[in-house]
Amino acid sequence: MAVSVAPRGTLVRNDALQRVLAFGALIVLFVVFSLASPNFLQFNNIVGILLATAVNGVLALGVTFVIITGGIDLSIGTVMTLAAVVTGVVITRWNLPVPLGVLVGLLAGAAAGLVNGLIIAKLKIPPFIATLGMLNVAKGLALVISGLTPIYFNNAPAFNTIAMGSVTGAIIPGFNIPNAVLLFFLAAIIASLILTKTVLGRYTFALGSNEEAARLSGVNVNAWKIAVYTLTGLFSGLAGVIIASRLNSAQPALGQGYELDAIAAAVIGGTSLSGGEGSILGTVIGAFIISTLTNGLRILSVPQEWQTVVTGAIVVVAVYLDIVRRRRG
Repeated sequence: MAVSVAPRGTLVRNDALQRVLAFGALIVLFVVFSLASPNFLQFNNIVGILLATAVNGVLALGVTFVIITGGIDLSIGTVMTLAAVVTGVVITRWNLPVPLGVLVGLLAGAAAGLVNGLIIAKLKIPPFIATLGMLNVAKGLALVISGLTPIYFNNAPAFNTIAMGSVTGAIIPGFNIPNAVLLFFLAAIIASLILTKTVLGRYTFALGSNEEAARLSGVNVNAWKIAVYTLTGLFSGLAGVIIASRLNSAQPALGQGYELDAIAAAVIGGTSLSGGEGSILGTVIGAFIISTLTNGLRILSVPQEWQTVVTGAIVVVAVYLDIVRRRRG
């Protein structure tokens, strides 16, 4: 049954405006940092920005779906780590093929998302609490499974090429864009198609706009909510595979804190924390804003603690602008 998801005309205009503003902010950052440092626009630095965006961007793609439903997922960072550790165990300790290890890593992320969805939909535990619990569960499992030590992929050299190989370099000599960047863009295209062209995408917006109206219209709210969290977990699993391949190791203590940058990227790109509004393109722009800002401040030798302060301030401003837009809408 078709479900109305609120005044879409106004929401679409607001969403488009936020994307334009975010893209404008990204251009301004590039101009400012280019003028401040001659090293910023060097090819290697741009590749560094793209590579830094890949992991956070994939996480942000997944959490965009959850935020549009009006929920939140604080566990994506540690679920990413758990997926990386599981992938490492399958490939290095069980000596199974790399593709199988990647598949198991993806499934581990999806399974964590499935558990989140079941707890939230069936037990009616608020998403903040449920995913906060999963954050600690995934963190603990990663440490237990790894035996508190990093897992290195030295016996599987092909694994490192998943993220750090370069298909573009093989086609165009010298144009070495890491495969992790291509995987991010491919994931963004798939996420955009899911959000805009599928039933899951339509119901994602419906849940965030008016969950009760969706339920009264005959939508199985619980089932679709579980599907959304499972999809978010799948993206976290993909991020885990990418970061493990990029580092050529699975670091069990890594991951916590990534969720904040991912949520920030989605919010900066126009995804409303109130639910019912957001886009994949906006999230991609937001992810690039985060990585560009971090890279530029690092080039200007701004201390790490002040980089965190600036990022936090930008998130607060983005949320405030979202509130203003919704009031006007």
